[in-house]
Amino acid sequence: MATPSAAHHILLGVAIRLIRLTLASCGNSQVTSRMGNLIVAVIGASGYADSLGKKGTATDIILYDLKRGTDSVTFVEPTKYPERIAPLFYAVAMADKAVVVVDELNSTFGECLVMLQCSSVKGGCFILRNYLTRDRIEPLIRGTCLEKFEFAEDNPTLLRERFITEAAQQETETEAEGGVGTVPVDHAFNVKGVGPVILGTVARGSVTKHDAMQVLPGGKTAQVRSIQKQDDEFDSAYEGDRVGLALRNVEVADLDRGAVLTRDPAVKCSKLLDTHALLVKYWPAKIKTGMILHVGHWMQFINGRVESVSDEGDWRKPILTVALDRELIHRPGDQAVLMYLEGGKLRVAGTIELP
Repeated sequence: MATPSAAHHILLGVAIRLIRLTLASCGNSQVTSRMGNLIVAVIGASGYADSLGKKGTATDIILYDLKRGTDSVTFVEPTKYPERIAPLFYAVAMADKAVVVVDELNSTFGECLVMLQCSSVKGGCFILRNYLTRDRIEPLIRGTCLEKFEFAEDNPTLLRERFITEAAQQETETEAEGGVGTVPVDHAFNVKGVGPVILGTVARGSVTKHDAMQVLPGGKTAQVRSIQKQDDEFDSAYEGDRVGLALRNVEVADLDRGAVLTRDPAVKCSKLLDTHALLVKYWPAKIKTGMILHVGHWMQFINGRVESVSDEGDWRKPILTVALDRELIHRPGDQAVLMYLEGGKLRVAGTIELP
Protein backbone atom coordinates (compact mmCIF):
# COMPACT_ATOMS: atom_id res chain seq x y z
CA MET A 1 0.00 0.00 0.00
CA ALA A 2 1.37 3.45 -0.91
CA THR A 3 2.41 5.72 1.96
CA PRO A 4 0.73 9.17 2.20
CA SER A 5 3.88 10.76 0.84
CA ALA A 6 4.04 8.39 -2.13
CA ALA A 7 0.33 8.81 -2.82
CA HIS A 8 0.78 12.57 -2.77
CA HIS A 9 3.55 12.36 -5.37
CA ILE A 10 1.47 10.02 -7.57
CA LEU A 11 -1.52 12.38 -7.50
CA LEU A 12 0.71 15.36 -8.17
CA GLY A 13 2.26 13.59 -11.18
CA VAL A 14 -1.17 12.73 -12.59
CA ALA A 15 -2.32 16.34 -12.13
CA ILE A 16 0.73 17.69 -13.94
CA ARG A 17 0.19 15.31 -16.86
CA LEU A 18 -3.49 16.32 -17.08
CA ILE A 19 -2.58 20.00 -17.11
CA ARG A 20 -0.02 19.44 -19.89
CA LEU A 21 -2.51 17.46 -21.96
CA THR A 22 -5.17 20.14 -21.48
CA LEU A 23 -2.80 22.91 -22.52
CA ALA A 24 -1.69 20.96 -25.58
CA SER A 25 -5.24 20.13 -26.67
CA CYS A 26 -6.30 23.76 -26.32
CA GLY A 27 -3.29 25.00 -28.26
CA ASN A 28 -2.35 27.29 -25.38
CA SER A 29 0.16 29.81 -26.65
CA GLN A 30 2.29 29.38 -23.54
CA VAL A 31 3.24 25.81 -24.45
CA THR A 32 6.93 26.09 -25.31
CA SER A 33 7.73 22.65 -26.78
CA ARG A 34 7.16 22.24 -30.48
CA MET A 35 4.60 19.98 -32.02
CA GLY A 36 5.98 16.97 -33.80
CA ASN A 37 5.51 17.62 -37.50
CA LEU A 38 6.48 15.76 -40.64
CA ILE A 39 5.98 16.74 -44.29
CA VAL A 40 5.69 13.87 -46.74
CA ALA A 41 5.57 14.17 -50.53
CA VAL A 42 3.24 11.60 -52.12
CA ILE A 43 4.12 11.02 -55.76
CA GLY A 44 3.52 8.51 -58.49
CA ALA A 45 -0.26 8.00 -58.23
CA SER A 46 -2.73 10.88 -58.44
CA GLY A 47 -5.15 10.96 -55.52
CA TYR A 48 -3.27 8.46 -53.34
CA ALA A 49 -2.82 11.03 -50.54
CA ASP A 50 -6.60 11.34 -50.27
CA SER A 51 -6.50 8.08 -48.30
CA LEU A 52 -3.84 9.39 -45.92
CA GLY A 53 -5.18 12.69 -44.58
CA LYS A 54 -7.87 15.34 -44.64
CA LYS A 55 -7.77 17.48 -47.77
CA GLY A 56 -6.82 21.10 -47.19
CA THR A 57 -5.30 23.79 -49.40
CA ALA A 58 -5.43 22.80 -53.08
CA THR A 59 -3.60 24.57 -55.90
CA ASP A 60 -1.00 22.95 -58.15
CA ILE A 61 -0.08 21.06 -55.00
CA ILE A 62 -2.65 19.60 -52.61
CA LEU A 63 -2.08 19.49 -48.85
CA TYR A 64 -3.60 16.72 -46.74
CA ASP A 65 -3.45 16.90 -42.94
CA LEU A 66 -3.22 14.12 -40.38
CA LYS A 67 -3.20 14.99 -36.69
CA ARG A 68 -3.02 13.05 -33.43
CA GLY A 69 -2.74 14.99 -30.21
CA THR A 70 -0.08 17.65 -30.74
CA ASP A 71 1.62 15.75 -33.58
CA SER A 72 0.83 16.12 -37.25
CA VAL A 73 1.76 15.00 -40.74
CA THR A 74 1.26 17.10 -43.87
CA PHE A 75 1.05 15.02 -47.05
CA VAL A 76 1.81 16.99 -50.24
CA GLU A 77 0.72 15.74 -53.64
CA PRO A 78 1.57 17.47 -56.93
CA THR A 79 -1.20 18.04 -59.45
CA LYS A 80 -0.77 18.44 -63.21
CA TYR A 81 2.40 16.37 -63.07
CA PRO A 82 3.89 14.96 -65.31
CA GLU A 83 2.55 17.64 -67.67
CA ARG A 84 4.35 20.26 -65.58
CA ILE A 85 7.55 19.72 -63.63
CA ALA A 86 7.05 22.66 -61.22
CA PRO A 87 4.41 20.96 -58.98
CA LEU A 88 6.69 17.96 -58.53
CA PHE A 89 9.55 20.25 -57.52
CA TYR A 90 7.35 22.14 -55.02
CA ALA A 91 6.05 18.97 -53.39
CA VAL A 92 9.51 17.44 -53.06
CA ALA A 93 11.13 20.73 -51.95
CA MET A 94 8.70 20.93 -49.02
CA ALA A 95 9.18 17.33 -47.94
CA ASP A 96 11.12 15.67 -45.15
CA LYS A 97 10.23 12.27 -46.59
CA ALA A 98 8.40 10.78 -49.55
CA VAL A 99 5.97 8.04 -50.48
CA VAL A 100 6.60 6.85 -54.04
CA VAL A 101 3.77 4.78 -55.50
CA VAL A 102 5.09 2.69 -58.39
CA ASP A 103 2.58 1.33 -60.91
CA GLU A 104 5.08 0.87 -63.73
CA LEU A 105 8.72 1.51 -64.54
CA ASN A 106 8.63 4.39 -67.03
CA SER A 107 10.24 7.76 -67.67
CA THR A 108 7.92 9.52 -65.20
CA PHE A 109 9.03 7.20 -62.40
CA GLY A 110 12.65 7.82 -63.39
CA GLU A 111 12.18 11.58 -63.33
CA CYS A 112 10.64 11.35 -59.84
CA LEU A 113 13.67 9.41 -58.62
CA VAL A 114 16.05 12.01 -60.03
CA MET A 115 14.07 14.88 -58.44
CA LEU A 116 14.14 13.14 -55.05
CA GLN A 117 17.88 12.56 -55.36
CA CYS A 118 18.65 16.14 -56.40
CA SER A 119 16.47 17.48 -53.57
CA SER A 120 18.26 15.22 -51.05
CA VAL A 121 15.09 13.63 -49.66
CA LYS A 122 16.71 10.98 -47.51
CA GLY A 123 13.80 8.97 -46.17
CA GLY A 124 10.53 7.42 -47.17
CA CYS A 125 9.13 4.33 -48.80
CA PHE A 126 8.17 2.74 -52.10
CA ILE A 127 4.70 1.26 -52.60
CA LEU A 128 4.90 -1.34 -55.36
CA ARG A 129 1.79 -2.26 -57.32
CA ASN A 130 0.89 -4.23 -60.44
CA TYR A 131 3.07 -7.16 -59.33
CA LEU A 132 6.30 -5.12 -59.39
CA THR A 133 9.01 -6.47 -57.12
CA ARG A 134 11.80 -4.75 -55.20
CA ASP A 135 14.54 -6.48 -57.20
CA ARG A 136 13.47 -4.37 -60.19
CA ILE A 137 13.73 -1.12 -58.18
CA GLU A 138 16.92 -1.68 -56.22
CA PRO A 139 19.32 -1.42 -59.21
CA LEU A 140 17.79 1.97 -60.07
CA ILE A 141 18.44 3.48 -56.64
CA ARG A 142 21.80 1.88 -55.87
CA GLY A 143 24.38 4.46 -54.89
CA THR A 144 21.80 7.20 -54.24
CA CYS A 145 20.17 8.58 -51.09
CA LEU A 146 17.09 6.59 -52.10
CA GLU A 147 18.83 3.39 -51.01
CA LYS A 148 17.55 4.24 -47.53
CA PHE A 149 13.92 4.14 -48.66
CA GLU A 150 11.96 1.14 -47.40
CA PHE A 151 9.49 -1.01 -49.30
CA ALA A 152 6.11 -0.75 -47.61
CA GLU A 153 2.77 -2.48 -47.92
CA ASP A 154 0.04 -0.74 -49.92
CA ASN A 155 -2.01 -0.08 -46.78
CA PRO A 156 -3.05 3.54 -46.02
CA THR A 157 -3.90 2.69 -42.41
CA LEU A 158 -0.40 1.40 -41.76
CA LEU A 159 1.15 4.36 -43.59
CA ARG A 160 -0.80 6.85 -41.49
CA GLU A 161 0.32 5.13 -38.30
CA ARG A 162 3.91 4.96 -39.51
CA PHE A 163 4.23 8.66 -40.30
CA ILE A 164 2.29 10.04 -37.33
CA THR A 165 4.56 7.94 -35.09
CA GLU A 166 7.62 9.34 -36.87
CA ALA A 167 6.23 12.87 -36.43
CA ALA A 168 5.91 12.28 -32.68
CA GLN A 169 9.57 11.25 -32.57
CA GLN A 170 10.82 14.48 -34.11
CA GLU A 171 13.29 16.31 -31.90
CA THR A 172 11.61 18.82 -29.58
CA GLU A 173 12.91 22.39 -29.62
CA THR A 174 12.37 24.49 -26.49
CA GLU A 175 14.53 27.53 -27.16
CA ALA A 176 14.61 30.09 -29.92
CA GLU A 177 17.63 29.69 -32.18
CA GLY A 178 18.91 33.23 -32.09
CA GLY A 179 15.70 34.68 -33.51
CA VAL A 180 16.92 34.26 -37.09
CA GLY A 181 14.02 32.27 -38.48
CA THR A 182 13.44 31.86 -42.22
CA VAL A 183 10.07 30.88 -43.71
CA PRO A 184 9.64 30.31 -47.47
CA VAL A 185 6.05 31.05 -48.50
CA ASP A 186 4.06 28.40 -50.35
CA HIS A 187 0.58 29.97 -50.13
CA ALA A 188 -0.74 33.44 -49.21
CA PHE A 189 -4.25 34.86 -48.91
CA ASN A 190 -6.37 37.44 -47.10
CA VAL A 191 -8.51 36.32 -44.17
CA LYS A 192 -11.47 38.55 -43.32
CA GLY A 193 -10.89 40.33 -40.04
CA VAL A 194 -7.30 39.10 -39.87
CA GLY A 195 -5.53 40.35 -42.99
CA PRO A 196 -2.66 38.70 -44.88
CA VAL A 197 -1.87 35.11 -43.87
CA ILE A 198 0.91 32.94 -45.27
CA LEU A 199 1.43 29.20 -45.13
CA GLY A 200 4.96 27.88 -45.01
CA THR A 201 7.49 25.75 -43.19
CA VAL A 202 10.21 27.16 -40.95
CA ALA A 203 13.33 26.35 -42.94
CA ARG A 204 15.84 27.51 -40.35
CA GLY A 205 15.90 28.96 -36.85
CA SER A 206 12.76 30.09 -35.07
CA VAL A 207 9.92 32.60 -35.44
CA THR A 208 8.28 34.36 -32.50
CA LYS A 209 5.04 36.29 -32.24
CA HIS A 210 5.63 40.04 -32.86
CA ASP A 211 8.89 39.39 -34.76
CA ALA A 212 9.67 41.94 -37.48
CA MET A 213 10.67 39.92 -40.54
CA GLN A 214 12.10 41.08 -43.84
CA VAL A 215 10.05 40.10 -46.89
CA LEU A 216 12.28 39.09 -49.80
CA PRO A 217 12.43 40.00 -52.59
CA GLY A 218 11.33 43.59 -52.17
CA GLY A 219 12.71 44.33 -48.72
CA LYS A 220 9.49 45.25 -46.91
CA THR A 221 9.20 44.53 -43.20
CA ALA A 222 6.24 42.53 -41.89
CA GLN A 223 5.32 41.97 -38.26
CA VAL A 224 4.10 38.56 -37.14
CA ARG A 225 0.66 39.09 -35.54
CA SER A 226 0.06 35.45 -34.68
CA ILE A 227 1.39 31.94 -35.26
CA GLN A 228 -0.76 28.88 -35.87
CA LYS A 229 0.32 25.27 -36.10
CA GLN A 230 -2.46 22.88 -37.14
CA ASP A 231 -5.09 25.51 -36.12
CA ASP A 232 -3.65 25.98 -32.61
CA GLU A 233 -2.12 29.27 -31.45
CA PHE A 234 1.53 29.35 -30.34
CA ASP A 235 4.00 32.05 -29.36
CA SER A 236 6.89 30.47 -31.29
CA ALA A 237 7.64 28.09 -34.14
CA TYR A 238 10.86 26.22 -34.83
CA GLU A 239 12.75 24.64 -37.71
CA GLY A 240 10.56 22.03 -39.42
CA ASP A 241 7.27 23.41 -38.06
CA ARG A 242 4.44 23.85 -40.55
CA VAL A 243 2.94 27.28 -39.80
CA GLY A 244 0.33 29.82 -40.70
CA LEU A 245 1.51 33.37 -39.97
CA ALA A 246 -0.84 36.32 -39.77
CA LEU A 247 1.08 39.46 -40.74
CA ARG A 248 0.93 43.25 -40.41
CA ASN A 249 2.42 46.00 -42.61
CA VAL A 250 2.44 43.96 -45.81
CA GLU A 251 0.02 43.04 -48.60
CA VAL A 252 -0.80 39.66 -50.10
CA ALA A 253 0.60 40.98 -53.39
CA ASP A 254 4.03 41.03 -51.70
CA LEU A 255 3.73 37.39 -50.66
CA ASP A 256 3.56 35.28 -53.80
CA ARG A 257 4.80 31.72 -53.59
CA GLY A 258 8.57 31.84 -53.42
CA ALA A 259 8.70 34.93 -51.22
CA VAL A 260 10.78 34.45 -48.08
CA LEU A 261 10.25 35.88 -44.61
CA THR A 262 13.49 36.08 -42.66
CA ARG A 263 15.48 37.63 -39.83
CA ASP A 264 18.66 35.89 -40.92
CA PRO A 265 21.33 38.38 -42.07
CA ALA A 266 23.02 35.62 -44.09
CA VAL A 267 20.05 35.32 -46.46
CA LYS A 268 20.76 37.14 -49.72
CA CYS A 269 19.22 37.95 -53.10
CA SER A 270 21.02 36.96 -56.31
CA LYS A 271 20.09 37.68 -59.90
CA LEU A 272 23.36 36.54 -61.49
CA LEU A 273 24.74 33.16 -60.49
CA ASP A 274 28.38 32.16 -60.96
CA THR A 275 28.22 28.59 -59.87
CA HIS A 276 29.42 25.01 -60.12
CA ALA A 277 26.87 22.50 -61.41
CA LEU A 278 26.72 18.75 -61.05
CA LEU A 279 24.68 17.03 -63.77
CA VAL A 280 23.02 13.70 -63.06
CA LYS A 281 24.47 10.65 -64.77
CA TYR A 282 21.33 10.24 -66.89
CA TRP A 283 21.59 13.74 -68.35
CA PRO A 284 22.31 13.24 -72.08
CA ALA A 285 24.11 16.39 -73.27
CA LYS A 286 26.28 19.35 -72.35
CA ILE A 287 24.82 22.59 -71.01
CA LYS A 288 25.25 25.24 -73.70
CA THR A 289 25.39 29.03 -73.75
CA GLY A 290 21.95 30.50 -74.42
CA MET A 291 19.97 27.64 -72.88
CA ILE A 292 16.99 28.60 -70.70
CA LEU A 293 17.24 26.72 -67.41
CA HIS A 294 15.06 26.78 -64.30
CA VAL A 295 16.52 26.98 -60.80
CA GLY A 296 14.51 25.56 -57.90
CA HIS A 297 15.26 26.50 -54.29
CA TRP A 298 12.93 26.55 -51.27
CA MET A 299 9.59 27.42 -52.94
CA GLN A 300 11.17 29.36 -55.82
CA PHE A 301 11.09 28.19 -59.44
CA ILE A 302 12.97 30.78 -61.50
CA ASN A 303 14.10 30.70 -65.11
CA GLY A 304 17.38 32.09 -66.36
CA ARG A 305 19.64 32.16 -69.38
CA VAL A 306 23.07 30.51 -69.46
CA GLU A 307 25.56 33.27 -70.26
CA SER A 308 28.74 31.20 -70.13
CA VAL A 309 29.84 27.59 -69.70
CA SER A 310 33.27 26.11 -69.00
CA ASP A 311 34.60 22.87 -67.57
CA GLU A 312 37.89 21.20 -66.77
CA GLY A 313 37.42 18.17 -68.97
CA ASP A 314 34.27 16.82 -67.31
CA TRP A 315 31.16 18.27 -68.95
CA ARG A 316 28.99 16.88 -66.14
CA LYS A 317 30.68 19.32 -63.73
CA PRO A 318 30.44 22.63 -65.60
CA ILE A 319 31.06 26.11 -64.27
CA LEU A 320 28.05 28.24 -65.21
CA THR A 321 27.07 31.87 -65.28
CA VAL A 322 23.26 32.10 -65.25
CA ALA A 323 21.32 35.39 -65.51
CA LEU A 324 17.96 34.96 -63.73
CA ASP A 325 14.70 36.66 -64.62
CA ARG A 326 14.21 37.68 -60.99
CA GLU A 327 16.08 37.54 -57.72
CA LEU A 328 16.70 34.19 -56.06
CA ILE A 329 16.58 34.19 -52.25
CA HIS A 330 19.07 31.88 -50.54
CA ARG A 331 21.89 31.42 -48.07
CA PRO A 332 25.47 31.09 -49.35
CA GLY A 333 26.31 27.45 -49.97
CA ASP A 334 22.70 26.29 -50.35
CA GLN A 335 22.00 23.70 -53.03
CA ALA A 336 19.42 24.27 -55.76
CA VAL A 337 17.88 21.98 -58.38
CA LEU A 338 18.68 22.70 -62.03
CA MET A 339 15.93 21.93 -64.56
CA TYR A 340 15.55 22.20 -68.33
CA LEU A 341 11.93 22.22 -69.43
CA GLU A 342 12.76 21.23 -73.01
CA GLY A 343 14.60 18.14 -71.79
CA GLY A 344 12.01 15.67 -73.05
CA LYS A 345 11.52 12.63 -70.82
CA LEU A 346 13.97 13.94 -68.21
CA ARG A 347 13.71 17.58 -67.18
CA VAL A 348 15.81 17.44 -64.00
CA ALA A 349 19.39 18.16 -65.06
CA GLY A 350 21.21 18.23 -61.73
CA THR A 351 22.15 20.58 -58.92
CA ILE A 352 24.07 23.81 -58.43
CA GLU A 353 25.76 25.37 -55.43
CA LEU A 354 24.48 28.85 -54.69
CA PRO A 355 27.10 31.58 -54.15
